[in-house]
Amino acid sequence: MTDLDLGLDALARRTLRLSTVDLMESGSKDERSFAILTACVGNICRSPLAERLLDQRLRPVRNDTSVVVSSAGVRGLTGQPMEPHAAAELMRLGGDPDGFVARRVDAQIAGDADLILAMTREVRADVLKEQPRAMKRAFTLLEFAYLCRYAVEQDAPIYTVEDLLAYAARHRSQAAGIEQDVPDPIGRSPEVHREVADLIAVNVNVVSALLVPLLRD
Repeated sequence: MTDLDLGLDALARRTLRLSTVDLMESGSKDERSFAILTACVGNICRSPLAERLLDQRLRPVRNDTSVVVSSAGVRGLTGQPMEPHAAAELMRLGGDPDGFVARRVDAQIAGDADLILAMTREVRADVLKEQPRAMKRAFTLLEFAYLCRYAVEQDAPIYTVEDLLAYAARHRSQAAGIEQDVPDPIGRSPEVHREVADLIAVNVNVVSALLVPLLRD
């Protein structure tokens, strides 16, 4: 087990202890809701793959929280299914591309999201042109995953998903020196699609490892 795994496990146990105390004090808790938007350019490769993987990873909190994971593209190819190579990679990673339909991001879609995970800095900027008020909750996937790791390493006092988002927004500069963009595999070889899919999966796993205990009542 890596140091990161140990840190994630410690955060999960700490969060669950706090949740138990809250439940005992309040007697009951209302169902929470949390919306995540993944975004890329055409919404047929990277963002749907991230969407479906993240949705799958968050299934453990389905009984406690109303979690909605969706995706859109800043130049979304509205009505199109996933690109075949991306769909194949999603299935390899245990996801399901069935029923996916691409759409274009707009102010309403971005405004409804509690967390926006863009595939590149340019995509994030384009999403914010549609909905400038989303600045504090919009990150690239790689940036947010890095900040999740950073929070664990710093043993940050994070007990709710709101704490995590606020912490990430305040410490965004810590990720300034890292590679924040997931390459666009459209029109490239199956090998490139695999590399991109694996990169997305690794970072989705980090993000979901923190979100699951934080979203669980």
